[in-house]
Amino acid sequence: MNKNQVYRTLKYTLIAIVLVLSGSYVTKYRYDKMISERFRHYSNWQKLEFVLSKIDDNYVEAIDFEKVTEDVLPHLLRELDPHSVYLPPQNLQKSEEDLSGSFEGIGISFNVPNDTAVVISLITGGPSQKAGLLPGDRIMKVNGTEIAGVNMPQDSMIRRMRGPSGSIAHLDVLRDGFPLSFDVTRAPIPVKSIDVAYMINDTTGYIKLSKFSRTSHTEFKEAATGLIGQGMTRLLFDLRDNTGGFLDQALMLSNEFLGMDQLIVYMEGLHRKRQEFTADGYGICRNIELDVLVNESSASSSEIFAGAMQDNDRGRIVGRRTFGKGLVQEPTYFTDGSGMRLTVARYYTPVGRCIQKPYGDDEDYDYDIYERYNRGEMTSADSIPHNDSLRFVTKGGKVVYGGGGIIPDLFVPIDTAGVTDLYIDINRRSLQVRYAISVSDHHRKQLQRVEDMEELEYLLDTFGLESGLRDYVVENGVEWDDDQWEISREFMLTQLRALVARYSSLEDLAFYSMVAPIDNVIQAALE
Repeated sequence: MNKNQVYRTLKYTLIAIVLVLSGSYVTKYRYDKMISERFRHYSNWQKLEFVLSKIDDNYVEAIDFEKVTEDVLPHLLRELDPHSVYLPPQNLQKSEEDLSGSFEGIGISFNVPNDTAVVISLITGGPSQKAGLLPGDRIMKVNGTEIAGVNMPQDSMIRRMRGPSGSIAHLDVLRDGFPLSFDVTRAPIPVKSIDVAYMINDTTGYIKLSKFSRTSHTEFKEAATGLIGQGMTRLLFDLRDNTGGFLDQALMLSNEFLGMDQLIVYMEGLHRKRQEFTADGYGICRNIELDVLVNESSASSSEIFAGAMQDNDRGRIVGRRTFGKGLVQEPTYFTDGSGMRLTVARYYTPVGRCIQKPYGDDEDYDYDIYERYNRGEMTSADSIPHNDSLRFVTKGGKVVYGGGGIIPDLFVPIDTAGVTDLYIDINRRSLQVRYAISVSDHHRKQLQRVEDMEELEYLLDTFGLESGLRDYVVENGVEWDDDQWEISREFMLTQLRALVARYSSLEDLAFYSMVAPIDNVIQAALE
């Protein structure tokens, strides 16, 4: 082989080696790119799975998987947003019961003013009423366990009284100082979401809804129909302190007031296409004048309803800026009785407002209500923040804002009239509530015999409540101040009369109708 042939052979050999190496490099580059893309897509979850697998295979001690799971899940969901939550079995059961419209128990409502459960009212025809309990009874033991005077939390008392239908709750009570025992057979107990419905005057009705439960729409239609029959042409619909509940109930309640095809709300999320909800035009309150009463604790479904009324120029919103929850949760249930609620969308009012307040900082979110107090928003409408980039206009020309709650059309500040150091001291020690219970104990039979408000008002006039409260307060170590009493007198006496009246046969009807004259939000709406 001559020199030229050797040269050509070496040349082609080198070219072949270069091509092979180049091909290998290209192949490796493509492979690495493919792996990189796949890893980028899956890395976050693979990393979590890898860590868990490493712990499972290598940790020095045995793992309590259930405890780790129960500890980790709440923190994992909390990282997403404030309303995505994990609910252990006990919490989920309570949450479901609160909104289901019924639970199994003994059928009483009670207060705990002095470390003792005092019966306020009984479900008509319910287990406790059939067994013979009365308002004012003090529950000392449940099935032999002391619940009075032992600093037992109220939710623990409730759990002991509730139980499967047909089971027995043995109650030891004190009535007028005498010990009594009752065997109460637990049964399904309806949970009402409407606290009260009555006519404030000849043409104005009042309905207070405490939550959006499974039965809220049915309860509302029944109450509204009754008030319309009594001549209602205007309604004060009170959603103050209503933190929400089921979305479908808010939609059905909104439908009662809106015309055909008017938009109630729409929802949209990254994995949820826009979904609109409109009225069918067959609601029974379409021609009823409407004021919606709200405050800083009105949230979620309350804001859906208030936003629908405001954006459709259908009703006036009265009170203070609402909470600002505009996230939609979808429930998931696990076989161990636990569950989670995952935020899957945002909801928007008819003009396009998302009224979810910012939640980037957990601490700021949790303490937002306190910040409203600090910056003066609870007492002055000028302190309410308005984001001009989230300014909207309704068809009727009303300017509304997104970005954190429903801003009322008529602002009403928090009521500080009548608040003195004497008033604060009395209420800090629950002396007003405790004195009301002692009065109702003494006049139990008379209170249970009253048939109407006129008779009840006359009866309360005979109790000497003002002098009795003063003596009771002084006996319990509070220094009485006549000047401060004059400032607080009307406010406190009205509250006291209402608290005593709640133990009468008229129960919540008496209480709410009596406090209405000193409720500045109701009075502002009426004016």
